Amino acid sequence: MSLLPYALTRPFLFGLDPEAAHDLTLGSIAKLQNTPAMCLWQQQRVDDPVTVAGLRFPNRVGLAAGLDKNGRCIDGLGAMGFGFIEVGTVTPLGQPGNPKPRMFRLPARDALINRLGFNNEGLQSFIANVQRARSFRDAGGLLGLNIGKNAATPIERAVDDYLLGLDGVYAHADYVTVNISSPNTKNLRALQSDEALDALLSALQARREQLSQQHGRRVPMFVKIAPDLDEAQVGVIAATLQKNGIDGVIATNTTLSREAVQGLQHAEETGGLSGAPVLAASNRVIAQLRAALGAGYPIIGVGGVMSGADARSKLQAGADLVQIYTGLIYRGPELVREAALALKQR
Repeated sequence: MSLLPYALTRPFLFGLDPEAAHDLTLGSIAKLQNTPAMCLWQQQRVDDPVTVAGLRFPNRVGLAAGLDKNGRCIDGLGAMGFGFIEVGTVTPLGQPGNPKPRMFRLPARDALINRLGFNNEGLQSFIANVQRARSFRDAGGLLGLNIGKNAATPIERAVDDYLLGLDGVYAHADYVTVNISSPNTKNLRALQSDEALDALLSALQARREQLSQQHGRRVPMFVKIAPDLDEAQVGVIAATLQKNGIDGVIATNTTLSREAVQGLQHAEETGGLSGAPVLAASNRVIAQLRAALGAGYPIIGVGGVMSGADARSKLQAGADLVQIYTGLIYRGPELVREAALALKQR
């Protein structure tokens, strides 16, 4: 149990603009991680090891990409009890993202809308931050590095950005995630279509084979997809993943649907909706992926996990591992332990 209950800090944080609260929290974690003050939020990791995609995860609960885009807080976030941490999305060049305001809370539904747009400091700074992280990985935690394309790069040249990202992060990652599903970079989700996805993954797989020989190890590669897909689209993606030797899939990113939040303040803001309203759609896609991919193909379930029961629902739908993001903002570090215990005791 952390020394500082989140229930005491949440009212203060929720009194701030959402992005200001986010920046303040990450800035504090970055400054205090690996110091005695980390005991304020540190809690014992639930021991529930599982091997997925050839990697031994200390437990089944991870942090989703998007919270720590620059990889500044790996050790501090890892101290909350996560079995794995995913940071990014990183793009080859730094970029400011979309104009502010670009993050909105919908507390009545435990939800967020964001249109951040891959705001990050770029690959060079990201790798330097990852290299500084020590304690989480020394304790057995696994690190996923999530790559994307710059907003200024035409979609026709997207492959070039992903190859640059893979080249940069490969030596430092336990696994690499290819993000083709953010709704906040123009045309990015078009990369989920049949021919575009096949071309991208074919190029990445060829480069991965070169890198595995160069570095003497084969780093698993995952693809992150959207919840706004029908069963036929999911089937095409599943076949394309297998055809190209991709090691696993992360389902899902945020949704463009507003059906579950109609009438609420900020519900019509542009961007991706995350949190409790995404649970059902995410679980539907996970179940469709499992049916299409068969048993044994690694699936990481993410979207709408606000409780231990929600985490279990991901595994019941067909996932092997679970990630959280918005739930951490609403529930705090205690959700990490609650979810990990629920999966251990399932």
